[in-house]
Amino acid sequence: MKFFLAVLLLITTEAVVAQDFSAAPPLPSFPQFFETTEYAIQVDLVADGLSNPWAMAFLPDGDMLVTERAGRLRRIHNGVLDPLDIAGVPEVKITVLGGLLGILLHPDFASNRTLYLSYAKGHEDGRRSTTAIARAVLNGNSLEDVEDIFIANSWSASPTNFGGRMVFGNDGKLYMTIGERQEEVRAQDGLDHGGKVIRLNADGSVPQDNPFVGRDDILPEIFALGIRSPQGLTVHPDSGELWENEHGPLGGDEVNIIRAGRNYGWPVVTYGRDYDGVAISDLAERDDFESPFMYWVPSIAISGISFYTADAFPRWQGNAFVGAMVMGRTPMTGHIQRITFSDEGIALAREPILLPLRQRIRDVQPGPDGNLYVLTDQNPGAILKISPAQ
Repeated sequence: MKFFLAVLLLITTEAVVAQDFSAAPPLPSFPQFFETTEYAIQVDLVADGLSNPWAMAFLPDGDMLVTERAGRLRRIHNGVLDPLDIAGVPEVKITVLGGLLGILLHPDFASNRTLYLSYAKGHEDGRRSTTAIARAVLNGNSLEDVEDIFIANSWSASPTNFGGRMVFGNDGKLYMTIGERQEEVRAQDGLDHGGKVIRLNADGSVPQDNPFVGRDDILPEIFALGIRSPQGLTVHPDSGELWENEHGPLGGDEVNIIRAGRNYGWPVVTYGRDYDGVAISDLAERDDFESPFMYWVPSIAISGISFYTADAFPRWQGNAFVGAMVMGRTPMTGHIQRITFSDEGIALAREPILLPLRQRIRDVQPGPDGNLYVLTDQNPGAILKISPAQ
């Protein structure tokens, strides 16, 4: 009997490993119409044929820039994808989940045309890679004065857990997430950038009011530690707090409110288990670590996060939106989750949206027109627009 159970467990485990979690059905014809608890929505196709689109930024003139993990930066002009990619992007290391990642506009972009790209940077040995930030000036359809202003020391042969989400805080500082590259010990190592949130000046230098400046045991650019695989980063529109989300392993996806000098516990505490079902830690919480603001068991393979503050959907104002790529390790279950809050800021409902499309959602952001824009993490991938149904 024990032998039979062991064989059954092995077969089941191998079947799970063999599943294609990147699978998704072809997109339907558009527009598509769905009912949510608050609104009837219309979903339109903005562009398709993209190679794993990862992040987007809206320019002052209404154009949109989109990164493709394959190493291309694309422009959407007047609602149409420019067939030519923007020249001058730094050379990226393309891996299973590495490549060209985040894009962020300088707060004074309208006058200085400066933007930032995060990407997987290859090592000269050809095997390892790390997370880097390049700064550049956008001139027409090309990038100029491209230079790396930060290169993480978390070199690894791992093809995943790069992080790379960026945001400017209300303090004018540049924040970026860095994953622990599937090497858990990095997240608690103060001399390793892996598993951290870093804080920089706009030129890449270290702010002197960073929490660990002057210490020998923690790098001065580190703002918070104990992070696993960060996938989203945003600023709360009212409090100005930094909100980050990250993948857990088998369960334990998290949303964290990131505060200076705090430790978020990975891998010492977690609500997840390893992918084979074995416990990573006996502890889900500990007094000396920050507990997650929210967590998911089972995981939803959480991705980008944003807050909605526009007028197209008045009843969604103040809600958070997060992307989900796969729910409970079940293929073709990607969607968006809309999170509502009480007046006291307590998370309440988690409403799934776009579940019938069964797409892996990499990012969801409100556009200047008040509609929501969505990136599907496929190759080919697409940009979708969610607007009130007409």
